[in-house]
Formats: sequence, structure tokens, C-alpha cells
Amino acid sequence: MTEMEFQQQAILTIFLKWAAEHGVSDSPSSYVSSSCLGHSLCISNFPEAGGRGLAAVRELKKGELILRVPKSALMTSDSVLDKDHEIAHAFNLHRKLSSTQVLTVCLLAEMNKGRRSAWYPYLMQLPRSCDILASFGPFETKALQVEDAIWVTEKVISKADSDWREAIILLKHLELKPQLVTFKAWLWASAMISTRTLHVPWDSAGCLCPVGDFFNYAAPGDELAATGISSNVLDDAEDPFVDTENSDCSSRLIDGGYEEDLAAYCFYAKKNYRLGEQVLLSYGTYTNLELLEHYGFLLNRNPNDKVIIPLENDIFACHSWPADSLYIQHDGKPSFALLSALRLWKTPQNQRKLVGYLALSGLQLSTENETIVMKWLVSNGQAILRNLPSTIEDDQSLLGAIDKAQQIQSFEKPKTLPSAAAMEFCKFLECMETCYGASEVVLAPSLKVKRSIERWKLAVQWRLRYKQTLLDCISYCSHTIASLSPENGTNCRTIQDQILP
Repeated sequence: MTEMEFQQQAILTIFLKWAAEHGVSDSPSSYVSSSCLGHSLCISNFPEAGGRGLAAVRELKKGELILRVPKSALMTSDSVLDKDHEIAHAFNLHRKLSSTQVLTVCLLAEMNKGRRSAWYPYLMQLPRSCDILASFGPFETKALQVEDAIWVTEKVISKADSDWREAIILLKHLELKPQLVTFKAWLWASAMISTRTLHVPWDSAGCLCPVGDFFNYAAPGDELAATGISSNVLDDAEDPFVDTENSDCSSRLIDGGYEEDLAAYCFYAKKNYRLGEQVLLSYGTYTNLELLEHYGFLLNRNPNDKVIIPLENDIFACHSWPADSLYIQHDGKPSFALLSALRLWKTPQNQRKLVGYLALSGLQLSTENETIVMKWLVSNGQAILRNLPSTIEDDQSLLGAIDKAQQIQSFEKPKTLPSAAAMEFCKFLECMETCYGASEVVLAPSLKVKRSIERWKLAVQWRLRYKQTLLDCISYCSHTIASLSPENGTNCRTIQDQILP
């Protein structure tokens, strides 16, 4: 164990003891031990599924209470202001901030206190960096390649800067240490709020939940998706399940939520877990870009991911589907609404009223119509891929080079990469050398360079999944076209053939 790992373990041990003293427990017993874990859960490392997380120390049953965190241990705006009247007075002079800005300032104010903070052991074990979109620099933003993704990132960065500027007067009024008034500190604190807060009914900003934020993420509808890239992040659990298998837990929420009768945040097993298995939480349906924006990670297999493709204006004029329902699903299949809209769009205008209800029902209108729609999707997908700066093969090679460079901690210019990938690698090195100096990039890169590399890697991973989804769509549509071919014995007369002359 390295000295840094030893220090981190010592900090973690102190934190778990502090949590136990404040009533955090994974046991139904009220007995206070030197650690809050050990009866149901333990901290473990899952390199391929989120790094540090929580593992089952015994067999857990679906719906079983596995962790509770008392309200007194939660960090909320109210709990901070109730404990510090000087901070509360300062906030009364600056009432225009949003609830999220208020909690962000509260977090920075508690960090400023150091050991005097009631949450000091918790604050010390928080990560010191997080790669949400707001932390992306110009190079990493451009590396996303897709215009919509770049626009979203630039918007998020601008919003973070605006929030900081609105709060800076209050930060200075509180006389925080200079390093805690900077935009860099604001980005860190807002990232902690974005990635780690849980929903509470009395504050829209949510709360920071000691120990509860160790759970890693499982995408709703496909918990196995969490075997991709994940992170130690947590937010409110949407659409909690009700256990129908265990009558003793039938009224319990599965995942988690604040319970007034227990005055605690309670977490329940969302399924049966085996000994040693990672215990996961589902906290909402997000696309990979949304996961990057709010939590700083993405999934290799995300059942909620989607690709929005450019559509001509007259497509929107022939139907009433919301624009955000017209997309390519994570598996490459066009969404129900997109197929419906395209089928109507490719129907002669004087016939749309006659067959509109059929399209809205999700039915094929004719073999010819379906073939035209599929060919349009293939052509559109191919055009999008052609117009992007790199191919799927380029991105795969680039990710391999980034992984290798991270492993050997050396970022020399690669010699065997495809031209587009090699060019991007060289541009990254040039950008880092401009920002931090050549000595910090190639050999023994600094922490700043390492963080930039990680964000760049996330951008490449995101665009690779985007391109793969488009390729899957092209493959799906091509197979559909082939199956509609008369030589395959397909019945060419469908509903519209029978209705229209």
C-alpha cells in the first residue's frame, strides 16, 4: 500500500467511525460500533464497475432495509444554517440565489471551517475532482464532435460561470479563504451537489448523505448496464419499485427515500444480492450525455441512451409527436414516434388523413412506404457518420492509445495510430503543452493534465457510443429493407395497400 493509499484508508476509517457515532447504520440494531458498516454492506473496489462501491457482506433480499442515515447526519442548507447563525445572517442579505446555489455556498463555507465543521470527517473523504460537463475545457468540448453535445456542454459551462458570479459577493462576504472563492472551487462544490445529492421533500437542492453516496448506479430497466463505466454518485430514486415477493417488505420503497416516521434516509435492496455482489441504486433514466452532464460518467450499455438525428422541418409539420420523442434507441432501432412520423412524411400529402390513425398506431402503411423510410434512415445515418471528423475505427484506436498512455504514465506522440486519431492525439499534447508546459505533459504528467486526459477520454467514449448507435441503426434498417424484398417471399400487400387505390 502506497503512502497516499494508506492516508486515504485512514481518512475513510475515521469517517466510518464518525458516521456510526451519528447513527448511520446498515444494521437494524441501535448498537453503536466503531464502523457504521459490516452487518449488510462493506466498502469494496469494483474496477470494472465504478471503482469504490458497496458490496453485500451477506445475502440480501429484495426490499430489505440495508442502510439508514439519520436526518441529523444529512448536510442540507437548513442544517448548515441552523448550526451557524453568522452564515444564516449573511444569507439573509443575499436572497436572490437559487436553492442549489445556496447549498453550494454552504458546502464551501463548511470546507472553510476545516476541523470546526460538524461534517469534517465526511468532507475530508469527498473526491477532489469530478468530470461533469461543466468542468470540460475547450479541447474536451470539441472532442465530443456532435454539434448538439457541444452546444449542451457550452451551455452548462456558461451556466456554471453565471451561478458563480451571482454568488461571489456572498462568498466574499463570508470571508472564505481565497482558494474557496475561485471558479475552480465553485466547480468542485457544484459538482459535489450535482453528483451526490439525494431528494428531500423540504429542499429542491436535495441533501448530501454520508455513506449513502457510496452506492454506484444501475440504469433503470437494465441493472447490468452498470457493468460499464460508473461513478460514486447518487441522486433521488425515480419510480421506486414495490416489493411483491416479500410480504414483510411489501409496503417498502425499493432503492431509497427520506422517511418522516424514522427521521432518516433509508435505503432498500432493489433485488436479491449474493455475498460479495455490488449493491447498486437506480436514480433516474438518463442518456449518456445527461449522465456526463450531471454525474461525470457514462455507461457502455445504457438502455436509456438515445441519438437525436437532424430532421427536415416538413417532417414536424405532418404529425403531433413531441420533438424529443423522435430518436434512435440505444440498440439502433428507430423510436415508435420517429417511425410513425417518417411513415406519414413519406406518404403523399393527400393520403395522410386517410392513413394517419394507422401510422399513429405504429403500423406499417405499405411495403413501399416502409422501404422508403428505412432507406432514408440509412442514408441519413451514413451522412451523419461521414461528416464527423473521425470514424468508429479511429475512435477505438484512440481509446486504446489513451488507455496505454494512462497505464504507463507517459504521453509521447503515438506512431501507429490512424491519421485522424494520431492528429487528435498530437493536438491534445499541443493543447496541454500550451496550458501547462511541456515538462508536465509527456513524462510524469501533472494532476491537471491527468484530469484533462480523463475528460478527453470520456468525450471520445461518448462520441463512439453515438456513432455505434447510428451504425446499429443502419444495420437494422438494412436488414428490414432486405426482409421487405419480394424475392424473400414477403407479403407485399399491407394495410395501406388494401385501403389506398
